[in-house]
Amino acid sequence: MSHVDLLQLEFTTDSGIGRRARLGLVVLESDHTLEAEFRMLDVEGVVHYVSRIANDATITPDSLTAMEERLPVAAALLPVELQLDAIGYGCTSAATLIGEHGVREALTSAHPGVPCSNPISAAAAAFEALGVRRISVLTPYTADVTNRIVEHFESLGLEVVAVGSFLEPDDHVVARITEEVVAAGAASVGEVAGCEAVFVSCTSLRTFGVVSTIENRLDKPVVSSNLALAWHLLRLAGIDDKLPGMGRLFTLGIDRGGG
Repeated sequence: MSHVDLLQLEFTTDSGIGRRARLGLVVLESDHTLEAEFRMLDVEGVVHYVSRIANDATITPDSLTAMEERLPVAAALLPVELQLDAIGYGCTSAATLIGEHGVREALTSAHPGVPCSNPISAAAAAFEALGVRRISVLTPYTADVTNRIVEHFESLGLEVVAVGSFLEPDDHVVARITEEVVAAGAASVGEVAGCEAVFVSCTSLRTFGVVSTIENRLDKPVVSSNLALAWHLLRLAGIDDKLPGMGRLFTLGIDRGGG
């Protein structure tokens, strides 16, 4: 075998991918939608990295809370060397049952000091930014899980004026519910008297392609789990870009404190 000298080459480095912001996402093993919808966000200089967490595709209170002990492991699969600007856990119902504090503790155990969010906390921040207190809620969940979502919003001082659900426990089936059906369901609960905004709950339900259509029909804001989480993570990371076609929420910023 002939011998070839190895030439050491010089190189330079830059800030890498995501020069403006790097977002981390912990999504469900059963996820079809959240990761795909986040790819639709065309925000210059922003990148997101994904880790998956094992879950039971049949959504029950027990299967949801079982993820709490797995969260730190899933978050740790996003290496600290990524230097994330914000990190989110992509399950609305599990975050509600585990609690905001539990989710934050799990995520920051792997990424200390990094701002974090989840869809239910992001939705609450979204309604505050939108200045609404009376909401309608659309879910795919069974009644016991749906009731926990409603109770959580009410505990925050929001008034839930209407609730609708597809009553489907299988996450893989939920991901195949068409956007047109989601839009019709959101419009149905959103047309109830007194409703100021609609929340489409569940990271498996698809909304990015129809949010503007629903808002135009109702003349009121529509916030989904994925829209809220994307908006909140971007804002926490210092990205205030307005995204056309992503609904009224993406015209707003948040109060980050500090004057």
